Amino acid sequence: MDMKGKRVPILVQEQGLGRGDQPITAAANLVAYRSGGDWSTTYAPSPFYITSSMKCLYLEGHDHSVFDLTMYNRVQIQIYGTSMQGRILHGCSPTELIEQYTGTIGRMPELPKWILSGAVVGMQGGTESVKHVWGQLKKYNVPISAFWLQDWVGQRKTSIGSQLWWNWEVDTIHYPGWRQLVEELHSNGILTMTYCNPCLVPTNEKENTKRNLFEEANKLGLFVQNKYGSTYMISNTTFNVGMLDLTNPAARSWFKGILHEMVNTGVKGWMADFGEGLPLDACLFSGEDPISAHNRYPSLWAEVNREFVEEWKAKQQRNPRKVETEKEGLVEEQLVFFMRAGFRDTPKWATLFWEGDQMTSWQRNDGIKSAIVGLLSSGLSGFTLNHSDIGGYCAVDLPFSPYRRSEELLLRWMEMNSFTTIFRTHEGNSPSANKQFYSNDRTLSHFARFAKVYKAWEFFRIQLVKEAASKGLPVVRHLFLHYPHDKHVQKLTFQQFLVGSEVLVVPVVDKGRNQVKAYFPAGEDWQHIWTGRIFSPPMSSGMEAWIYAPLGYPAVFVKVGSLIGTTFMQNLLDLGVSTRFPPPAEDN
Repeated sequence: MDMKGKRVPILVQEQGLGRGDQPITAAANLVAYRSGGDWSTTYAPSPFYITSSMKCLYLEGHDHSVFDLTMYNRVQIQIYGTSMQGRILHGCSPTELIEQYTGTIGRMPELPKWILSGAVVGMQGGTESVKHVWGQLKKYNVPISAFWLQDWVGQRKTSIGSQLWWNWEVDTIHYPGWRQLVEELHSNGILTMTYCNPCLVPTNEKENTKRNLFEEANKLGLFVQNKYGSTYMISNTTFNVGMLDLTNPAARSWFKGILHEMVNTGVKGWMADFGEGLPLDACLFSGEDPISAHNRYPSLWAEVNREFVEEWKAKQQRNPRKVETEKEGLVEEQLVFFMRAGFRDTPKWATLFWEGDQMTSWQRNDGIKSAIVGLLSSGLSGFTLNHSDIGGYCAVDLPFSPYRRSEELLLRWMEMNSFTTIFRTHEGNSPSANKQFYSNDRTLSHFARFAKVYKAWEFFRIQLVKEAASKGLPVVRHLFLHYPHDKHVQKLTFQQFLVGSEVLVVPVVDKGRNQVKAYFPAGEDWQHIWTGRIFSPPMSSGMEAWIYAPLGYPAVFVKVGSLIGTTFMQNLLDLGVSTRFPPPAEDN
């Protein structure tokens, strides 16, 4: 969070494997140059900063830049372009500055209530696997908003595990009776989400293909070109793809047709993946500099998806469709897509973000801790609605030090993500190597418990999503937003966060730990939701306290006297979430 003393590059890019955590970063760099990344590599940089003394600046345009924060009394900006333009903002608080900033660049729209109402169950395996897991979740009474089925297009084995066929149509062998499955879920108040990205793969080796979208786009000249005037084939693990040239209006229109076919099967949301990989030596339809266009591409990708969402919405408003369900009443079926790549103005177009591919680890730079830092940092930059994959994504079988999702890591990540905008699972790149929410009774019980915890503050989440759309303030917040002059708060990174201004979360993010150190800023009394204990720091300074936090009981506090807190705690009881706190055990 504190970038003082660093040179910060503002370049959209794949974040890498490890980002400095060892031994994975060194191993990745041995395989491919710089593929491990470092602390600065990110899918979604923004040329914008706020200081602790309320100085605030952002650059316009999309040129690659570097913010030099190494000097104590100045900031230097190096830009790779012919000119520089930006704005200096004035405000007395971080919230005031963020409101001004997002009012200029554009704010994320309100999410529909359906995606905020329960867990988004991310899984793979085909029709029968979905029905089996759904049956298990029913037994545990899990509140579900959607099934996210990224493998709707079929799967292929590659060097990093299981990947998808990048040909955006349903694989009816993998998902026989796809429409019937979508309709059956729908009739139970559960919507279906899928996956796509702006790249296409040749499907000559794939069975059960109705359309070869790569060949169609190639014949129409819709791909990014190389310097020889032919399709620029981009390597992705063990296969090559063509990338749509989104500066070409014909490519945008053609892809919206693909989205239309997908949504016509009953799909209500999708992961709009990638967007960070435009080659720096590409030739584009617009004729613009590819280095500048590289940072603009995520916004173009978001814009195409959002245009389709708005066109579909307008069509539905002319002929409104609402579905009656037994549990939820009338459900508005507004479309949602979520992205990982972004730049300064991408939030204007995107409906939702996720943080990309963290490692299945406890580590600081690319594990569970980094998911918190990314959430808080992005929240300061207008990415108000964001979340991470529960349990992380990247598992790697390194000799002597394998990266695999342990049960403990999965359970702690569930606890943490039950206090973020979206509560969504992901099997990861190697499902068989990772513990899953459906692995055993313990994981299912824990998943059910924290899906209900997530459900218990749905009323507040809806309020915060509205505030994000109207003021540009994030749902999940660094304490700096509300306690900017507290020196201790300024040093916090992954240790704790606020949900709005009323809920304080101090997650367990270290293996084998069952206590955490919480910090309570001056002037506010906080109540522990499991024991009812009140923590009252002095008016003149904050206070620290060690909090017992066994599995199932993360350290969560609400402001004393807060109606939000009172309602949340009552909802926990109404949903059957046990608040019977276990006796303290010796910390490991």
